Amino acid sequence: MFFRPTRHFLAAFLAFVSVQSATAADESPDKKDDKFVPLFNGKDLTGWVPVNVAPETFSVKDGLIVSTGKPTGTMRTAKMYENFILELEWRHMVAGGNAGVFIWGDPITAVGTPFSRGIEVQVLDGRNTDSYTSHGDVFSIWGAKMKPDRPHPKGAERCLPSERRAKPSPEWNHYRVTCKDGILKLAVNGKEVSGGSECKPRKGYICLESEGSECHFRNLKIQELPSTNPKPEEVAAEYQGSKTMYSGLDLAGWKTDPSNQNHWQAKDWVLYHDGQGEAKDKKYNHLWTDKNYRNFEMVVDWRMDPKRITKKKWPVVLPSGDDAVGDDGKLKEVEVDDAGNSGILLRGNEDAQVNICCRPVGSGEITAFRVNKELPAEIRAGCTPKKRVDAKIGTWNRFIITVKGEQVSVVLNGEKIIDAVKLPGMPETGPIGLQQHGEPLEFANLFIRELP
Repeated sequence: MFFRPTRHFLAAFLAFVSVQSATAADESPDKKDDKFVPLFNGKDLTGWVPVNVAPETFSVKDGLIVSTGKPTGTMRTAKMYENFILELEWRHMVAGGNAGVFIWGDPITAVGTPFSRGIEVQVLDGRNTDSYTSHGDVFSIWGAKMKPDRPHPKGAERCLPSERRAKPSPEWNHYRVTCKDGILKLAVNGKEVSGGSECKPRKGYICLESEGSECHFRNLKIQELPSTNPKPEEVAAEYQGSKTMYSGLDLAGWKTDPSNQNHWQAKDWVLYHDGQGEAKDKKYNHLWTDKNYRNFEMVVDWRMDPKRITKKKWPVVLPSGDDAVGDDGKLKEVEVDDAGNSGILLRGNEDAQVNICCRPVGSGEITAFRVNKELPAEIRAGCTPKKRVDAKIGTWNRFIITVKGEQVSVVLNGEKIIDAVKLPGMPETGPIGLQQHGEPLEFANLFIRELP
């Protein structure tokens, strides 16, 4: 039977459609997008902080964030984020280029790497294997943890995308990163392709990566979602004020005798010393900061060359700071692998040196004060490392050195080995030096935080 709608029925039907349309609009992605706020203002880098790169590594041109790719490193948000939706666009200007977006990162780099601990969302062009792709891999880096949505063929904490959707250089690509309760999902050019769960940390900084070639970013925006109160162990370290001391491009901020310019070399994120020096006064073979420091906390990574290992005998040092003596009255010595010596010089004073060595006593020793028998016993003992915690030769180590007044503390590889020892007569202020001692050495991740 043919149904003829009445005028009242048509009015009611149109009203119903209108209500449903309004409801659908309220629930549409476009409506939700109203809650996004810019993460980049299109004019400058307000809200962003260089971590370990030169001032010119990231810049703004024509409304884009431009990364030169040099040196290798990152720029992070000034603010920490927990649960959020992040959208951005990126493009590589060089075929095969590499970069990334780090989620929930720490404010400074991990030991022996130019990158912070966190979860990386890969930004890569034109390189695809069975282990990685250029289409939106997601993986944990440098101590972070993640359970991939799909098992990796080699067992890595890395999720390969379910579909290859990224466009090649120099085309633009769109990423939508959704992060909630330690679960991360990545959509590439409009479709979810990868992700992970059980992420730790699950609150931290967002970083843009520089890694070798020019890359552009634009239209960065973020929508924060309600907190789910992560545990302290699920939160990245909070920024305490440390600033990089090394640009990765040159020796800006440092000085040495002009004859040594080729002996101290900027090699991307690593500061290399070939062990040689040509200054008549050996003090000027060291590399010194331009600036004088009073109270500070310094982070510095260092590594010796394993190819230079030789066998040497060195005295055993007692906790008192005295050299051990055998029953025959002679110094007790042990043979060790030795690859050289260096140190961190405090306030322009070569005696106030946090030693880098291969000796049984371990790195961190403040040698000149330890062996000075005119000093009180507690000072000599205090300048002796509590234990030897050096990493294997050829592996990166990290010092955290705190200087306040005449007191010095040293943490090596996470363990406090020198605890607020007093160094009488140490200058009140002066430059910080990296020692030239005749052997090659690499330094990296130099950060400093000035203290009251």
